Amino acid sequence: MADTIKLTLRALSYLLRYPSAEMRSHLHEVSSALHMEQAIGQHRLAALDQLIKRLQTGDLQVEAEYVELFDRGYGTALHLFEHIHGDSRDRGPAMIDLIKTYEQAGLLTTPDELPDYLPLVLEYSSTQPASAARAFISEFAHLLHVIEQALQKRNSDYAFVLDALINVAGISTKDLPTLKPREESLDDSWQEPAAFDGCSTKGQAATNAPQPIHLMRRQGSSGKTSY
Repeated sequence: MADTIKLTLRALSYLLRYPSAEMRSHLHEVSSALHMEQAIGQHRLAALDQLIKRLQTGDLQVEAEYVELFDRGYGTALHLFEHIHGDSRDRGPAMIDLIKTYEQAGLLTTPDELPDYLPLVLEYSSTQPASAARAFISEFAHLLHVIEQALQKRNSDYAFVLDALINVAGISTKDLPTLKPREESLDDSWQEPAAFDGCSTKGQAATNAPQPIHLMRRQGSSGKTSY
């Protein structure tokens, strides 16, 4: 069987999106993709199925919970560079480097998107060969672990998504540095290690309100990507 994690990365990206009624209506497709590709183990699939079931049977409450969880807490923020630079000016150059990484792969973002938004980062990763995607994710795996720990602290089942993502990337949390969430520590030690160091494109394929993902291909695109 070919080594592929494309569908799994897209599914995990989708699960981290704002759970609108439209989003929730497609969750059965997400579950099917996860089980078809089988890039993660059965116990992790079962945990993700629990999250999917909760969202499917949810209402406006799951939307409110999402906003409270991801938009109002630094430790659980899905904009990755917030965990490194906060709102400082240093975030700007990092954003530009990440945009260049997307562009070198023939992908563009729309003006209303921030390139460090985790679902968008995962959409990009899903366009790359499995080895390149894993290498790319490993550059910011320490941030994923911080978010996962913050979600666990809040007893959120969204932590299962971060756990699955780290596992898909072939990373052991034992090998990751222990970092404190930004809301608990703002000292200089939080700056290390750097994420997206150089935004390497080696091996890539040529190819505060919630915002939808609009990842587009250059030339000959059939339009915005959707799950």
